[in-house]
Amino acid sequence: MPTTLKIDFVSDVSCPWCIIGLNALEQAADRLKGEVALDLHFQPFELNPQMAPEGQDIGEHLQEKYGATPEQSQKNREAIAARGAALGFTFSMDKRSRIYNTFDAHRLLHWAEEKGVQPALKKALFKAYFTDGQDPSNHEVLVRVAGEVGLDVAEARALLTSDRYAEEVREREQFYLQNGIHSVPAIIINERHLIQGGQPVEVFEQALRQIAAQGLCYIFNSI
Repeated sequence: MPTTLKIDFVSDVSCPWCIIGLNALEQAADRLKGEVALDLHFQPFELNPQMAPEGQDIGEHLQEKYGATPEQSQKNREAIAARGAALGFTFSMDKRSRIYNTFDAHRLLHWAEEKGVQPALKKALFKAYFTDGQDPSNHEVLVRVAGEVGLDVAEARALLTSDRYAEEVREREQFYLQNGIHSVPAIIINERHLIQGGQPVEVFEQALRQIAAQGLCYIFNSI
């Protein structure tokens, strides 16, 4: 029987390195099929919790937040697209021009965990934003994506127009911030071991195998 590892995947749906990290983690687990199984839980993190409802131009945002020049931003986008392609994910950089608030997406993901479709919704939200260039703060987008993964669209719409799960999401966000998680993705294994960032498949494979076999504490790029 494979060893089941609990994975708390702390991430944001507007973080490109999070989908890179997720695909690499899952490909590592595929390589270890029969040895390791993942019990995957997505935990909320907002890169831009104060983002206005209308969002912000990506170039303007990156310049303000990181001091990135247009040339640096372009090189970074190209590197991200190449990493994504190598892992089977398409980044359509020409379709994505703005950064948005993602709090409501996290509320929807919290509900999706209760319904047993959280991983499917997470991946669908990544695709909606990074591949299709859609707004992950827009309720119509969120309702449609929820329906695509089998969630009840009427309940999804009712959830989004209420404050349901707002307190729970904020509590989880604060929990990880208070425990030193200030950048994502942060992959916490069995509530003890941390792998941070969009690591290569081989890094995840080595860590999963050794943690499963020996219970070793692997910490990559810890903060």
